[in-house]
Amino acid sequence: MPLRHVLLSASALAFSTLSGLAAHAETQVADQVDAVVIVARDKAGLLEKRPSDTVFGIDKPLIETPRSASLVSDLTLERYGVLTLDGATKVSPGTHTASFYGVPGALNIRGTLAENYFRGFKRVENRGTYSTPIGGAARIEILRGPPTPVYGAGKVGGLVNFIPKSARDEGRFLAQPEGEVTATFGSYNKKLVTGQFGAPVSLGKAEGGVWVYGEAEDSHSYYRGIYPRHQTLEISSDFDLGNGWSTAFGGMAFHSDGDVQTPGWNRLTQDLIDNRTYVTGRDTTLRDLDGNGKLTPNEIGSYPYASALYLAYYGFPSTDAVHTLDTGVGVTKLDRRTVYISPADFSKTNTQTLYFDLAKDLGGDRSIKLQLFHDRQDNKRFVSYGYPSAVDAKVSEVRLTYAFPTDVGIVHARTLVGGSHRWFEGRRRESYNSGLITLDRRDISFGATATDTIDSPFDDEPGGVGVQWENDNRSKWKQSGVFVTSDIDVGRLNLVLGGRWDHYSVESQDTGILSFVPAGLQTGDRDKATYSASLTYKLPIGLMPYISYAKAAALEMSQAGDVAPNLVADGSWLSGSDLTEAGVKFQLLHGTLIGSLAAYRQNRTQIAGAIAPPAVQGTRAKGVELEVRWLASERLSFTFAGNSQRTTVKGPDASFQYIPAYAAGVTGAQGYGGSYVVWSFASLPGRSGDYAYTLTPKSVVSLYGTYTSKGYDWGQAGATVGVSHVSRTAGTVQNGVHYPAYSLVNASAFVQRGPYTLSVNVDNLFDTFYFTPDADTYANLGALPGRGREWRATLKRTF
Repeated sequence: MPLRHVLLSASALAFSTLSGLAAHAETQVADQVDAVVIVARDKAGLLEKRPSDTVFGIDKPLIETPRSASLVSDLTLERYGVLTLDGATKVSPGTHTASFYGVPGALNIRGTLAENYFRGFKRVENRGTYSTPIGGAARIEILRGPPTPVYGAGKVGGLVNFIPKSARDEGRFLAQPEGEVTATFGSYNKKLVTGQFGAPVSLGKAEGGVWVYGEAEDSHSYYRGIYPRHQTLEISSDFDLGNGWSTAFGGMAFHSDGDVQTPGWNRLTQDLIDNRTYVTGRDTTLRDLDGNGKLTPNEIGSYPYASALYLAYYGFPSTDAVHTLDTGVGVTKLDRRTVYISPADFSKTNTQTLYFDLAKDLGGDRSIKLQLFHDRQDNKRFVSYGYPSAVDAKVSEVRLTYAFPTDVGIVHARTLVGGSHRWFEGRRRESYNSGLITLDRRDISFGATATDTIDSPFDDEPGGVGVQWENDNRSKWKQSGVFVTSDIDVGRLNLVLGGRWDHYSVESQDTGILSFVPAGLQTGDRDKATYSASLTYKLPIGLMPYISYAKAAALEMSQAGDVAPNLVADGSWLSGSDLTEAGVKFQLLHGTLIGSLAAYRQNRTQIAGAIAPPAVQGTRAKGVELEVRWLASERLSFTFAGNSQRTTVKGPDASFQYIPAYAAGVTGAQGYGGSYVVWSFASLPGRSGDYAYTLTPKSVVSLYGTYTSKGYDWGQAGATVGVSHVSRTAGTVQNGVHYPAYSLVNASAFVQRGPYTLSVNVDNLFDTFYFTPDADTYANLGALPGRGREWRATLKRTF
């Protein structure tokens, strides 16, 4: 029956019901009508189709969950043109991410980097090692707050949970085979192909299905010299085995050799940001004597303890010949597609993710489930300003849960108890401690040269004159815990309680030539409890005010998921965080208008800087977030995501940081040939106490609208248009370079005819010029100019 006939029938039924049926029957029919209307209107996949267990580990609709969380379905990703995690800003408040050297590995949620999960299991750390693949997601769940006790210990900042595509659709298996293939072409030689196929499978008494997803990209980039290439293969299997038994297993393999990191623009000045006026010039004091195309340590100066390329800032600025530009000094207008890059730069990543579930339905809403998970990351990368890295890390987890209901009078509870064991083993090799860093030394308007490209341990130099691994950290840790979480209803009151107790053990040893950490194997173990409590009151008018508190704990991990030996030695390897959140969720207009308004205050920690020895730094954040999703009619829908926040770094910040030459009192041409550092960021003017983390904008607001036509004999068409406004940001040094506020308009349209769909996306429609500052230790030295106007066209064939 055509959808419009269903709606007319439902409307007629509702009219007759209101005219004469009993109140109870009236309510039931009204609910049926609401459900039909919602399904008919939701053309962009904005509303939740089934409850989620991301927040508390127990299936519960997000709209009824007393915590700030967002759902992004695969259809929403398609309609809104989201290709990477950074695009979540369009539909989820509080998720704007500063540039982690151009690689969208993790979201920044509420001012700090969030953690990536796969089906509820935490993956190996990925802050900017590779672009986290999201093309194979059935949906992405974004939680602003700590993970549920079921998922393990974690910080309160937030998490992103990736749910892979599968043959189980809303709890039911596919009735027949289906699939699709797509081919995407676009600006800057973009080439991306995907294919996916699902089919029901019967194996004796076992009934289920299999889904396979594949993706390959070989493109150029908006930024000259960067060529993103990757391949993804994802397989999922789901089966009902009979007698209440079920299983799920599968995994994802990912390979990339194009996620090259770039700081973007160097030699930052306000004139560069405002007018693109770039200071040119090169230093010729240092020479590539052996002709290998790079500067080896013996060609630079004292190594490994003090390179001639950097001078420490102690309040008495100075310079020397290798810091002074002496050739081609002047100014030029910098092209926005020109960034810091070299033919020597590379990044090669391989990841493998596996999972296995075995569950038994015991009847009476009781069940038991065993889950296994494994994730591995292997990455080798080199950034020619002097940052080589090699990571080989793996993490595994086993989890056992038992779910059961409890009914005592008017009290109804669903409870989940269980235990988990998680273990990690990894090796992280990096070099940067010696000061062989030349971020400002290169004149990017001229291009890379031998005297601004630093050698790396990947190059085997004769005579032992090459760069060696300054950090070589081997780390192992284990986490064993038990947990409980309970969802309790007492009339209109809903109380969710959760907690876990964990025993941690860790060992770590760094054998690099310049590790600045205690020698020998460092070990430690500790017990830690975490808990959370959330209370909601469901008003009959569709409003659900709530309040929530959480106390969390987590390991202080480096970029590879390892723990630094000095943190083990001084006992700071396990830290705490807390969150207080209050808000109201609403479900109005017969369920077609939903959203939430939340205010929060959180305290959490982060690793300060990237230079060893790493230190644990406290942060405090507070803010307000509003999310609205409105199915205005059968054809038109809107989303709004906005926030206002402030993140403060708790002083004193004792981290090692690179600072711009002007912060050391040195003019550009006298200082760009080298680098300036502070051993304690608190030693800089105005930074002895707490200070605002200005790399994150105070507010980000996104408004999007989607129109979908009715079905015609020839097919259907639709379009999405939206705008995101980002407030100003700035460097973290006092009177640092500031980056103006900006607004981006994105648009997409599609035409569907039979099994074929042609869609066109245009990002940054009005070619707005903007910046996102770098993160981490070099945040005050680099900023990435935003991508200009880009288009892409995708042809999809379903079958």
